[in-house]
Amino acid sequence: MRYELRVDGQMSDMLTNAFPELDSVVVPHQTVLSGQVVDEEHRYGLLARCQSLGLHVLEMQRLPG
Repeated sequence: MRYELRVDGQMSDMLTNAFPELDSVVVPHQTVLSGQVVDEEHRYGLLARCQSLGLHVLEMQRLPG
C-alpha cells in the first residue's frame, strides 16, 4: 500500500532523514511524504514518529494502486 502524509511546514533535512523509507517533496507551506507502508503497524509507527518529532500531520491518505 502506498500512503501520502502531508505535514505542516517545510521539514529540514534532519527531519526528512527520520523517514528513510519515504520520499519527500516540499510544496508551499507543507512537506509531502510518500511511499510504501507495509502494514497497519508501520502506518501507526509513522504517525508516532511524527508526533515524537513534533510534526503536525495535516492529512494521511492511502494512494490508489
